[in-house]
Amino acid sequence: MNNGDSLDPQVFASVCAMASLASKAQQPLAKASTEAKNELLIGIAESLVEHAQEIESANELDVQDAFASGMDEGLIDRLRFNIERIASTAQGVRDVAAQPDPIGEVVRGNKMPNGMRLTQVRVPLGVVGMIYEARPNVTVDVASLALKSGNAVLLRGGHAAKRTNAATLKVIGAVIAEHGFDPALVATVDGFGRQGAMAMMQARGYIDLLVPRGGAGLIKAVVQQSKVPVIETGSGNVHIYVDASGNLDKAVPIILNAKTQRISVCNSAEKLLVHRDVAERFLPVIAKALALADVVLRVDESTYDIVSGLNNGSGVDGLDMQHAVEEDWDTEYLALKMGVKVVDSMQEAIDHINAHSTGHTEAIIAEDYSAIEEFTSAVDSAVIMVNASTRFTDGGMFGLGAELGISTQKMHARGPMGLQELTTTKWIAYGTGQVRA
Repeated sequence: MNNGDSLDPQVFASVCAMASLASKAQQPLAKASTEAKNELLIGIAESLVEHAQEIESANELDVQDAFASGMDEGLIDRLRFNIERIASTAQGVRDVAAQPDPIGEVVRGNKMPNGMRLTQVRVPLGVVGMIYEARPNVTVDVASLALKSGNAVLLRGGHAAKRTNAATLKVIGAVIAEHGFDPALVATVDGFGRQGAMAMMQARGYIDLLVPRGGAGLIKAVVQQSKVPVIETGSGNVHIYVDASGNLDKAVPIILNAKTQRISVCNSAEKLLVHRDVAERFLPVIAKALALADVVLRVDESTYDIVSGLNNGSGVDGLDMQHAVEEDWDTEYLALKMGVKVVDSMQEAIDHINAHSTGHTEAIIAEDYSAIEEFTSAVDSAVIMVNASTRFTDGGMFGLGAELGISTQKMHARGPMGLQELTTTKWIAYGTGQVRA
């Protein structure tokens, strides 16, 4: 998807035709009852579990190809869609079914002086496009959120997960048809390869919203090239700041969980900032803990001096530690690596985060209430964790059932995107014959 590619007109016409079919299929779904939509989702969840072995078998072939092509460990972890993960994803579909239906919700309203009654209500967006890579669970998450919120969706799931996505969509499409809806509601352009993604980006007037979810390169390409409105889901250069007031015993398990619980996801911690007042005490402790977890450190000079033993007389056995270069502070590793820096003040930490963060999630370890308030108000990211792991930034964890992605832009959606973020509003004005003077 680079600017040098030329779009095949036939592919563009085909994708626009698919979007038109999706739009037509979406109209009866938009008017469907909450009960009908929930029954559809429960049917999808049950069928996914029933066909989990088939989906897993397809996924194993995709994973084998990924290994053969040299895909890195983090992406392969995202690509895996085994029976356990399928069951978890199916539960997410049930959780979406249990969520309140946003469609028809009255956002606000008032009565005008001339007697007209105004209401602003939530309605579906229409046709949503999703471009993602090596994330087969996203196929299910997006489909469930779209269907519950009355939307159709076109998917470009990427070459790496082609068999997994095809097997999954076969299951979803069959259930949609069984419940009396048009399977065009959830369709894929994967058959067109990269050209399908390019066509989606050019399909203004056919696709109402486009959401990219993947690496920084994919997201940048979609944002820069798309003629369709885009919600940007940024990569996760996620920071944890340990304040001078922080509980250091509490900080260690939080940092370990945020960095190592699952390294391939965008809410895993990539950078650690430590206040100088606690650096001498804390850095050797956290360095040892991270070394035991096989985490490689990229550190500034102060951290290197402290941890290597030049200041305290004792190094850390088994630790792979190297001097950081400037690009480290902007890198999302998605690996057992972590950048570490000593800061002289909270303001320095805030300035560093706002300069290098992707706007995803940041965390503070602190006991001082005023420090917490300053950090949470000054750091410009979608989610701020206070004395908790950054791994909680997730639609399921936030009670949304599932998520479309983590929005790092500042339009109508920011942070984990669930059902409400897949709606827009319309104004309805009820009159009795009024005319404007």
